[in-house]
Amino acid sequence: MIRSLFGAIFGSARGAQALGEGVTKVAEVFRPNATRALELSADAYAAAHASHLAEFQYGRAGWFDTLVNGLNRLPRPLLALGTLALFVYAMTDPEGFARRMQALATVPEPLWWLLGAVVAFYFGAREAHHARLTKFTPPPVPNKPAPDHTPSERGTNPALADWKAAQDP
Repeated sequence: MIRSLFGAIFGSARGAQALGEGVTKVAEVFRPNATRALELSADAYAAAHASHLAEFQYGRAGWFDTLVNGLNRLPRPLLALGTLALFVYAMTDPEGFARRMQALATVPEPLWWLLGAVVAFYFGAREAHHARLTKFTPPPVPNKPAPDHTPSERGTNPALADWKAAQDP
């Protein structure tokens, strides 16, 4: 009965489908189709990414790129070796070391904050760059089934036994 009622109002099933498509087209005039917008956005991103990859497909590092990469690798070893050198300097010339440390004490605090920010951003950017290049792979999970323990195999829990004893009237 419902089928015949809808058939009388809308015509055949094709008529109902055509009516639905018409309503969709009219609705898309007032509000864009969100799914289609996401599809178009993904297509545009994929095209831009492919263009970028094609641009650098055959690029080779020249002498300048090699030099800059070498310079980028220097700060961490220099900081580590410089810290060790400070200890050696403090032991060999304590008075000169003390004079230089007093000079460092006169540096204003905002300048220390600036130095900290520069160092943090440098190493943070390097770490983020390396994190983007490597993919995280979680350790494999063993496929052993969990053992089915009976209460006697588990042993007794003294705290639980005390709590149960306190609950019994």
